[in-house]
Amino acid sequence: MARNKPLAKKLRLARAARRARPVPLWVIAKTMGRVRRSHRWRHWRRHRGIKP
Repeated sequence: MARNKPLAKKLRLARAARRARPVPLWVIAKTMGRVRRSHRWRHWRRHRGIKP
């Protein structure tokens, strides 16, 4: 990917990165470990699609 990105693309990537954060530890503790991962979790190398 180019170093110089358009602002719109940079904002989309930043939004996707925020949404892809792991589940907080207090949520895992509160649900007794039933909720371990976010369904939105993605990695920029493995999954190319950016969902809005």
